[in-house]
Amino acid sequence: MTTRWLTSEEQRAWRAYLAASSLLEDAIDRQLQQQAGLPHLYYSVLANLSEAPDRRLRMTDLAASLKVTRSRLTYAVARLEKDGTVRREACPGDGRGSIAVLTEAGARLLERTAPGHVETVRAAVFDRLTPEQVEQFEEICARIAGALGNEEERTACGDALPWRRRSSGR
Repeated sequence: MTTRWLTSEEQRAWRAYLAASSLLEDAIDRQLQQQAGLPHLYYSVLANLSEAPDRRLRMTDLAASLKVTRSRLTYAVARLEKDGTVRREACPGDGRGSIAVLTEAGARLLERTAPGHVETVRAAVFDRLTPEQVEQFEEICARIAGALGNEEERTACGDALPWRRRSSGR
């Protein structure tokens, strides 16, 4: 099998993506650490729970929503539990499952932190794009995520999705 090397245009696009994604993640993490002492993942846990019915989600569903391993999510939720922003409850009818619940303290923290987070995202991404580029950006990201998230395609290659893996290898 011959390797299909990237064309010069593809190489430039790939490197631009790598630079943008690294710098964006750094900007978001810095803002959240400075404002709330939270890494981006922890903020995302709080935000996802705030949007869920009754501010609660099964841990497996939360891991799938966040696209992280179950072990990484368990670690994050344990830290958030210590801070009093999330609590875990047993899953009714499933002794092995658990549910993450956003507490009032977590909701207040999210309410204080969300405006700064949104402003960082807006300034770093959306203020730099035209409405047409925003639409293209969404289409491109959705296409890539759809292909990578295709369970049948990944399973055929023996590559489980992150939230199905037992550990993150970190």
